[in-house]
Amino acid sequence: MINSESIENDIITKMEKELLNAMKNCNVKKLDQLLHGALLFNIPSGETTTKSMDLDTYRSGNMRINQINSLEQQINLIGDNAIVSAVIDMKGMYFDYSLDGKYKIIRVWKLFHNNWKVIAGSSIAITKSSS
Repeated sequence: MINSESIENDIITKMEKELLNAMKNCNVKKLDQLLHGALLFNIPSGETTTKSMDLDTYRSGNMRINQINSLEQQINLIGDNAIVSAVIDMKGMYFDYSLDGKYKIIRVWKLFHNNWKVIAGSSIAITKSSS
């Protein structure tokens, strides 16, 4: 039996794929649809970015992603919110900073009038332990 939670999980999985594709293809129009106007996102350098800052970075070409894949994903649904924890394998450039590795991300999606939007998130680089 299919329940509403599994349907919502499928929708969030689809939204995550759309977001990663929009990031890879610098699709600012799609990113504008998926990101909430009050978005706050912490990037690995510790800076907090907003939707406006994020879209400007893609528009200017300062964010270029050659490859991006979600390797692991966990979704928790809480009311009209979805919390996504994932490991992202990414290759590209952010300004002069090389993106080449795995990043642990957390993203919070919220349902607004039947549209899911990212309202918050954070990412950290996963470093290989030296043993």
